[in-house]
Amino acid sequence: MAAEIIDGRAIAAAIRSEVKAQVDELVRDHGVRPGLGVILVGDNPASRSYVTMKEKACAEAGIYSEEVHLPADASQEAVISAIGAYAANASIHAILVQLPLPDHIDEHAVLLSVPPAKDADGFHPFLVGELWSQGTADFIPCTPYGVLELLKRSDVPLVGARAVVIGRSNIVGKPVASLLLREHCTVTLCHSRTRDLPGVAREADILVVAIGRPKMVDASYIKPGATVIDVGISRAEDGSLVGDVDFESASQVAGKITPVPKGVGPMTIAMLLQNTVNAAARAAS
Repeated sequence: MAAEIIDGRAIAAAIRSEVKAQVDELVRDHGVRPGLGVILVGDNPASRSYVTMKEKACAEAGIYSEEVHLPADASQEAVISAIGAYAANASIHAILVQLPLPDHIDEHAVLLSVPPAKDADGFHPFLVGELWSQGTADFIPCTPYGVLELLKRSDVPLVGARAVVIGRSNIVGKPVASLLLREHCTVTLCHSRTRDLPGVAREADILVVAIGRPKMVDASYIKPGATVIDVGISRAEDGSLVGDVDFESASQVAGKITPVPKGVGPMTIAMLLQNTVNAAARAAS
């Protein structure tokens, strides 16, 4: 039997509707409109597209957004200065630095300059430490946050579940593992050097794949009935978008599965909006 498809687009739409209601309430009851400040460096087409989508989503939710667009040869100091201006702006509750940055800029130094109280991506080491030590933080990285919401809103049992995360990046793998631990899953964090990776993956009730290798995970990695969350996205030779999971074979074994596209992708922007509104609510309280 083919797996149930987890419709990330529909779930993201529901969250965005909830966010709009929260925005309306903040404006009505506190006179506070959530604000997002975006910093884009250079003219990377993918980054430009992502920023445009985020700004459109903000407008639809009633969130104020503004953008600083710096040239590709902008200095690191100029980027940090733009962050400082947003940090001092009371109408900006969350700051997003669009990644990747040009090679001559120290990405770590830039992310360290974003104040934790306004770090929309949740990448600051202080927030990472809060997430691992407390199980929560003022800002949770948007894609992992979206993965957790997909699981919860798809009624996937979490308490006591065996979860396997393939991929150990700071952006997805590690924070996903932390969030699943918070929900009382038993978590195994895997990577490219994990021995017998397919065998470890087959132990999972919940399999989250964020390894960055198109269609690497096929049916041989999946326990029958498991929930599979595919975070990867790449463009195939024919121009189509594919994930890290071989959807055709995996969907014949899994119980539930996210497609690519229309799976995790829409959730990332939805959770960015939620992070921004949460920050504004904290400021209003």
